[in-house]
Amino acid sequence: MTKILKGKRIVALIGLTMVMVGALSACGQSSSSKSTGKLASKQVVKLATKSEVTTLDVSKASDSTSLTQLYHTQEGLYRLGKNEKVINAMATKTTVSKDGTLYTFDLRHNNRWNDGSRVTAKDFVYSWQRTVNPKTAAEYAYLMAGIKNYDQVQSGKLAPSQLGVKATGKYQLQVTLSKPVAYFKLLLAFPTFFPQEQSVVEKYGKDYGHGSEKTAYDGPFTMTKWQGTDQNWTLVKNRHFWDKKQITLQQMKFQVVADPSTGLSLYQKHELDATTLDGTQVANLKNNPAMKTYVGGTMYYMQMNQKRVKALKNVKVRRALSLAINKQQLAKKVLRDGSQAPQGFVSNNLSRNPKTDVDFAKDAYVKAGVAFDLKQAKSLMKAGLKESKTSTLTLSLMTDDTSVSKTVAQYIQAELQKVPNVKISIRTLPYKTRLSRSAVGDFDLVLTNWGADFADPINFLSLMQTGNTNNNGGFSDATYDNDLKRSENQDANQPEARYQDLVHAEKRLMAQQGVIPLYQPATVEMWNTKVSGYVWNPAGMSRGYQWMKVEQ
Repeated sequence: MTKILKGKRIVALIGLTMVMVGALSACGQSSSSKSTGKLASKQVVKLATKSEVTTLDVSKASDSTSLTQLYHTQEGLYRLGKNEKVINAMATKTTVSKDGTLYTFDLRHNNRWNDGSRVTAKDFVYSWQRTVNPKTAAEYAYLMAGIKNYDQVQSGKLAPSQLGVKATGKYQLQVTLSKPVAYFKLLLAFPTFFPQEQSVVEKYGKDYGHGSEKTAYDGPFTMTKWQGTDQNWTLVKNRHFWDKKQITLQQMKFQVVADPSTGLSLYQKHELDATTLDGTQVANLKNNPAMKTYVGGTMYYMQMNQKRVKALKNVKVRRALSLAINKQQLAKKVLRDGSQAPQGFVSNNLSRNPKTDVDFAKDAYVKAGVAFDLKQAKSLMKAGLKESKTSTLTLSLMTDDTSVSKTVAQYIQAELQKVPNVKISIRTLPYKTRLSRSAVGDFDLVLTNWGADFADPINFLSLMQTGNTNNNGGFSDATYDNDLKRSENQDANQPEARYQDLVHAEKRLMAQQGVIPLYQPATVEMWNTKVSGYVWNPAGMSRGYQWMKVEQ
């Protein structure tokens, strides 16, 4: 379902998510220390975000802060537990047809909206139809691309009521897909698929979701003290929530804190229970037991524009560029923030072999695709330039104008210029400008990143498929494309065969050096050791605050 990945908006979403929260190197672990088992009398946690909430409208939210608040104030069919495990939420039973295209969800009868009304199947139908309605202009509507008639509804050829979702009973929901989607259940844990209370949406109209009192809630918490632009807000335990007995926290107090120095100061004053560190702070606090490292689900990489630079069509030249960059040194000596050298294009901690439980990144590892070997790089570059009838490779490296991006670019420039006849200049641009120029192919080399919105290798691999709008460098390989097509069609409903298709695709991508993986970013945070129960996952809604508790 490659259409699901056609936008660049996920980069911004997950990139921000990683900055704000991050993940433990062993994915899905709790961020707390060993539990004492004795609860504090005051169950309040103080947390920071990098930006303000823009909307609490399920159909229109697209930034990480808003989506995270929705994840904790709304309840969909599923939630994510540790290790990306799909946990029943509103769904009590799921039946899937043998061909993988028909899903029937039996819903619990005991969840209510904050006004006391029961949550029913019709609330899901209304929500999904509203999201795919082109008049709504929902940025994340494309996540529903696998549902029957999605394309026709989006193009206006069919009414939203023709989307493949219907209520077959007050508490039964039926969804028809256009073809099997192996990761469909993972998608359903994303807020875009959560229900909406039609009467409240219609009551407030364009103001819906732009104030805590102008929003309906059916999740573990409700929001208070937010009028649409506030830098502070509070989530309060929802007394109508079906599973309220499992929610220990009474409140979560959020505030916008953009600067790591400010965050650390607030943490040290006990005004925050968690804060993100920068590289210098990590080095200074590296032995502190309250410091937690979070890695997985995101990859920083370099694209090479084969459409614009003739020499980059040569696989020897592309391999030489990759081999000239010492990725271990970049992660450990330059960034120094817990980031890791890559094993391939697909990040660690994202997906596992359905038969052996081995990490996908290990199964698909191609050493030559990520190794450092300057001697071989020089040899391959010499041969590649000769085959390309090029004497000197002069390239511009485009990157964002952030301090980290500029540091990485300068490091790569120095590494590549160790190869004879290679000259690199750097072009720094604001994030949005860099994205727009990448999209139209206005670059030689470009540094970019991708964060997974669901835990499946296709989330990365489809980016480099021929014709994908994120494949800005024009890489095209028939063998690679065929592996991906097979995984999404004839093998889509066969987990082991599909997994092997994706492994073969990753190995082919690295053998052809269609892209140069640079590093897996990490977020390092200080956490109050008395706070337990935090669950992180490398993809989708990475932060699970709802089960947290404060211990004595």
